[in-house]
Amino acid sequence: MAICSVTNGGKTTLTNRIEKILPNCCVIHQDDFFKPQDQIEVGDDGFRQWDVITALDMEAMVNTLRGWVENPVKFARSHGVPLSPLAEGSAPESQTHILIVEGFLLYNYKPLIEFFSKCYYVTIPYEECKRRRSTRTYTVPDPPGLFDGHVWPMYLKHRKEMENNCRAIHYLDGMKTKDELYNQVYEDIQNSMLNSL
Repeated sequence: MAICSVTNGGKTTLTNRIEKILPNCCVIHQDDFFKPQDQIEVGDDGFRQWDVITALDMEAMVNTLRGWVENPVKFARSHGVPLSPLAEGSAPESQTHILIVEGFLLYNYKPLIEFFSKCYYVTIPYEECKRRRSTRTYTVPDPPGLFDGHVWPMYLKHRKEMENNCRAIHYLDGMKTKDELYNQVYEDIQNSMLNSL
């Protein structure tokens, strides 16, 4: 399953909350695959191009997902994820294992899409996104004008591409409360798990 959104859309908050409640749940964060700052190009707009797919090592990300698919038990153990207690005589492989992939350009890279059983996208309007972004502190601080000159235009461009790449997106209203978003997604996951039995 994947949870995606514009910057500061609430994807990480939602993902972290769901991860805590689901058994045998691993998370892969797209932000962990950013290339080093010295490998991030400066665009024609004068800003480092952090909000483009080439800023990420997508091959490494796909390989990480493959590692989970090939052996979710080994992946969980190697990432410090506690596994649910086993029923007597059962193997860890027989349990349900869940992977959540969280990021901002998940549906813009076609090799990733095949891994996702569910595709969620949290939306928020421009004003709210800009407000939330202005309250965050980043390791590499935003230079003046970055949001309007680069971040938002890249979001609009990538959202259009995303909608062409992935037709099965479930849109979530990021203006809802954290509880409402969580309940909506958790209920959908539970229904999906029941339907797969």
